[in-house]
Amino acid sequence: MDSPETLGDIAIFAAVVREGSFTRAADKLELSTSQVSKCVNRLERVLGARLLQRTTRRLRLTEAGSALYENSATALAAIDEAKLAVSKLQGAPRGKLRISTSVGFGCMQLPRIIGALSTQHPELDIELALEDRHVDLVREGIDVAIRITGEAPDSGLVYRRLAPNRQVVCASPAYIERRGLPRTPEDLASHDCIAHSARATPRVWHLTGPDGAQVSVQINGRPTINSALAVRQAALEGLGIIELNSYLVGDDLAAGRLVRLLPQYRPKDLHFYAVYAERRFLAPKIRVFIDAMLAYMSPEPPWDVFLNLPERTRTARSPAPTAEDAKTRPGYARKTPQDNRARRR
Repeated sequence: MDSPETLGDIAIFAAVVREGSFTRAADKLELSTSQVSKCVNRLERVLGARLLQRTTRRLRLTEAGSALYENSATALAAIDEAKLAVSKLQGAPRGKLRISTSVGFGCMQLPRIIGALSTQHPELDIELALEDRHVDLVREGIDVAIRITGEAPDSGLVYRRLAPNRQVVCASPAYIERRGLPRTPEDLASHDCIAHSARATPRVWHLTGPDGAQVSVQINGRPTINSALAVRQAALEGLGIIELNSYLVGDDLAAGRLVRLLPQYRPKDLHFYAVYAERRFLAPKIRVFIDAMLAYMSPEPPWDVFLNLPERTRTARSPAPTAEDAKTRPGYARKTPQDNRARRR
């Protein structure tokens, strides 16, 4: 009785009653008159009752037909309202949009994006869930997550690549004044290198040299910190050298608050991905967020502007090193024109 076919037949029967004609109902429903008649006949067989008295001039409801129409009208109206609600959601972006990402990215970059998005779509209610872990999107009710990884995993989720994520070895001008510049990865062993304990190998930094060879460096890890934001702040305070995502330190590098070190040796590049569960019917609220992320981050994120700036190797307060300085100051070496070219990307 409550099969989808029967429910559809009841909706067609109600249309015939409202229009007062099989032909007009067929036109309204964009069906043929024979299809409408077939559905009503099938419904009468299922119910075991005559619903309509048909004459050449008009249709008349039977007692059973009148009871069915009166009792189904409310349910059919509720279905129409439900379909309208879904239609509205599939139109303009609206409703709650729950976004998951790391604490660092959520604090440093997402407010710029969601601010503009909220202005453009005032019916969008954005909620940020900032945690340094991979959340279960379905179980925890997350619409979309921003994740940083090497390759998109093979899973039931959809991974949309947004932009590259670069990591940078850097330190403050004050630290460089005090301890000098490391010239090779091996020099890092004699420096204070701050370990980010939330990483898989906090005390081993993996770098790729100018010839493509992989170099792994053991650092002393003093101090050790489990927060990326605190690692950045420790570097700004001059505590040591860090290896950190450029979205955290890019603005500091461009402004000279931090100085990029060993630019010819690169940490492994990863990628930003937008991750969501829907494959076929992507809600407008998710789509506009992903579009905003792509517009902001692709093809190159704005925080990586430091890559196009000249490398800083000393602070503005420090005088240019003399030949004698190059021999005596720890960690500094005489720079040749060829050396300068190698330091530019």
